[in-house]
Amino acid sequence: MKVVVIMPLAEQRGGGEMMFWDLMQQGRNAHVEWLAIFLEDGPMVEQVRNLGIDTRVIESGRLRQVHRLIATIVRIAAIARREGADMILNWMWITHITGGLAAMLAGLPALWYQLEVPSDKTWLVRLATLIPAKAIITLCQDGQKAQSQIWPHRPTPLVYPGVALDRFEPTVLPTPAEARQKLGLPLHGPLIGIVGRLQRWKGMHVLVQAMPQVLQKYPDANCVIVGGKHDLEPDYEDFLKKQITDLGLCDRIIMAGLQRNIPEWVQAMDIFVHASDQEPFGIVIIEAMALGKPVIAGNAGGPTEIITDAVNGLLTPYADQDALAQAILQYLDNPDLSHSVGLAARQRALQFSTQRYAQNLINVIRSQMPTVLEKMPKRITS
Repeated sequence: MKVVVIMPLAEQRGGGEMMFWDLMQQGRNAHVEWLAIFLEDGPMVEQVRNLGIDTRVIESGRLRQVHRLIATIVRIAAIARREGADMILNWMWITHITGGLAAMLAGLPALWYQLEVPSDKTWLVRLATLIPAKAIITLCQDGQKAQSQIWPHRPTPLVYPGVALDRFEPTVLPTPAEARQKLGLPLHGPLIGIVGRLQRWKGMHVLVQAMPQVLQKYPDANCVIVGGKHDLEPDYEDFLKKQITDLGLCDRIIMAGLQRNIPEWVQAMDIFVHASDQEPFGIVIIEAMALGKPVIAGNAGGPTEIITDAVNGLLTPYADQDALAQAILQYLDNPDLSHSVGLAARQRALQFSTQRYAQNLINVIRSQMPTVLEKMPKRITS
């Protein structure tokens, strides 16, 4: 089976790009021949090409550049026909507007991966849904439910993302104390951390607001925020810095900026916080759980499908600084709870490997290609 997969971004910016990379890495030996088309040039193009995958770049420009959009659709359709593709898989809804029309032109079935919890009020999502697709793959139950309610109704199979568990194996990383020393973090006292792009919906400001209550009881505690500016909210970093200054927390909260060695940063933390509002899934939650960290996450969206409250993590409402502070203190006041939750978290994380994710996604692709499926050897379903 030959699948053209179309990716709009060519630089690692978030979970969606990580999921694409995981599929390319883990899906190479699953009786699927991939042809990757990027709609912009960037570092990921060469990375995917180095995996031995046929990789092309078609710079599409913005949707409003109609002439470039039409040219991109025609070029994708021509490549798919010439290369004998069986299906086109579009990464994210925005890509399906281009790739779905290319599939129609080439006479091929199309799928797309919905990486958000969509709203039918977003006209572009409605437009993407109008374009024919065999199915719209979703990554969480909230996303599945929301997408299934947008007309026209398409099948919405659920495929959870995975985590490169070998990168988050505690035994191959420095100890937490060694990681702190290596990264220049405070060596004493509890360290509470959060990782993510600096956007308001990610909730870094809520953790900042919670820290004074934590420091009242644990004055030697520190907090580290790991993440860089986001193009859509470049002012949020300055907002956080002002908030930290206004609360007199400059000596207790570290803004670490964008970092690449995330496993070491999370390993250095005693408690991991994920404070997003309606997070579609939350790959970084599983990464922290894989390291055996006691995690606090939001009580809506994807985190509720990962965490069982008070078993392998704690769940709190978005923007509730008091509830977040109490959850942090619950861990700090009860080391036995932190330890047991961390152990359970590690076991839960092992269910989300990138291998399982890639195979489940390939199984969905096959299920939409019955004529191809009959020719393929059976694979193990997870």
